[in-house]
Amino acid sequence: MEINEYLVKFFQMVRDMENMDFFAGVAKLSRTEFRLLREVVMEEEKGRSIISSELARRLGITRSAISQIVTKLEMKGIVKRVDSPTDRKIAYIRLSDNTISVFEDQCKEANGIMSRVVELLGEDKMKAFFAQYEEFNTAVTKAIKEAKGS
Repeated sequence: MEINEYLVKFFQMVRDMENMDFFAGVAKLSRTEFRLLREVVMEEEKGRSIISSELARRLGITRSAISQIVTKLEMKGIVKRVDSPTDRKIAYIRLSDNTISVFEDQCKEANGIMSRVVELLGEDKMKAFFAQYEEFNTAVTKAIKEAKGS
C-alpha cells in the first residue's frame, strides 16, 4: 500500500469511528450534547463548576456553538446557567435536578452496545485492538514531534 493510501484509510477510519452511534435511536441527547454533559458531570463530581469557554475548548467547538447547545439543553431542563457571585460576565453551566437520570440512561445505552461489541469480538481482540491503538498513537505522536523538530 502506498503512503497516501495509508493516510486516506486512516482518515476514513477516524470518520467512521466519529460516526458510530452508541445511542442507537433511543438517545435523548446528541453525541455533542452528551460530551458536554459528561464534562459538566465530571466537574460537578469534583465539586467544581465549568464555564462555556472551557467547554468549548474541551469539545473543540466555538463558544457560540456551546451557547446554542446550552440554550437547547436549558430548554429541555437538563442544564442551567448560574451566575458567578464574583464576576457578572461569567455564568457556570450546572446540572438541573433531573439530569443525572438522563445521563445515566445514555451511559447504560452506550455500555450495552459496547458490551455486545466485546461479546461479538471477544476480550482478547478488544485488548489487542486498544494495545495496537496505543502503539499507533505513540508512533504518530513521535513522528509529529520529529517533523516539527521538537
